[in-house]
Amino acid sequence: MKGDIPPKRPAAASPRGGRRPRGGPSVAEVPPKRPAAASPRGGRRPRGGPSVAEVPPKPSDALAALVARAEGVLARVEALLPPVVPDPDWTKTTAARWRKRGDRGWLAPVAHPHAVDLSALVAIDAQKEAVERNTRQFVAGLPSNNVLLTGSRGTGKSSLVKAMLAKYAARGLRLIEVDKSDLVDLPDIVERIEGLRERFVVFCDDLTFDAGEAGYKALKVALDGSIAGPSGNVVIYATSNRRHLLPEYMSENLETKHVGDEVHPGESVEEKISLSERFGLWISFYPFAQDDYLAAVAGWLASFGLGAPASAKEADTRTREALQFALQRGSRSGRVAWQFAKLWAGQQALRRRS
Repeated sequence: MKGDIPPKRPAAASPRGGRRPRGGPSVAEVPPKRPAAASPRGGRRPRGGPSVAEVPPKPSDALAALVARAEGVLARVEALLPPVVPDPDWTKTTAARWRKRGDRGWLAPVAHPHAVDLSALVAIDAQKEAVERNTRQFVAGLPSNNVLLTGSRGTGKSSLVKAMLAKYAARGLRLIEVDKSDLVDLPDIVERIEGLRERFVVFCDDLTFDAGEAGYKALKVALDGSIAGPSGNVVIYATSNRRHLLPEYMSENLETKHVGDEVHPGESVEEKISLSERFGLWISFYPFAQDDYLAAVAGWLASFGLGAPASAKEADTRTREALQFALQRGSRSGRVAWQFAKLWAGQQALRRRS
């Protein structure tokens, strides 16, 4: 009978208010989905991938940052370096010095070169003739030699080179002074002036070396020994108190060998001679005799505007003072004569003013 059929039970409500489908799990049994974890930058992390913070930067970005930092460092370093100095205008400059700061070198013009009158140099007539003849050949574009001037101190070696500049600057002679410590830069200096129409004397004053110095080998190569031929518009004039430019020791004589009646120097002596031998012209200077010294005094006094003494008494006084001045200095030389002449000329000028 219809009344025997049991009534249908209503479907159980899910926790969210819906009905549970027949034969399936209840809605309450399905675990809820977890929200995606937020990245440190506020975004959502993609499923199965690393967070945005864990993604490494691109190599191109890192390289660009490194280049930018390097450019900043270089800009600050360049601000500390001296500016690039142009080469002198040799039509207006007669003398220059090679200057160096760090690895950068340049030719600095000399505003007021020391002009020495050749006629003021006395007691060295033979030396003046030899150096002037070689300089005339060089200025004229004829074959000429590198010159080494050696001998006693204060006898006019450096003054003779300066006198050559004063006499022949109008004919294109130019002077470049290079310190011994900068001789390693000789190839760079020659490269700067090679091909110019002026004639250049590279001047090395008071040149001496100790064993193992870098400038020693550089000078040997510059004189004669480079694969490149010598420049036609450059010669080297050097002065030294040592004939062979290097110290000589007694122990080196022990290396000398006797082969029959011949004497063969040791290798150490041969090495020292090899540098000075590359100068084609050797000029020797000797100590002044008393008459030479007094003649030099008279010559320098004349250059300061003081002529011959007015009386014999004044002549005797000047001679006595000059000899006493040399005795105090322990030397009779052209340099001492020049120093006394300045002292005497200054004293006479003060007396005239008072």
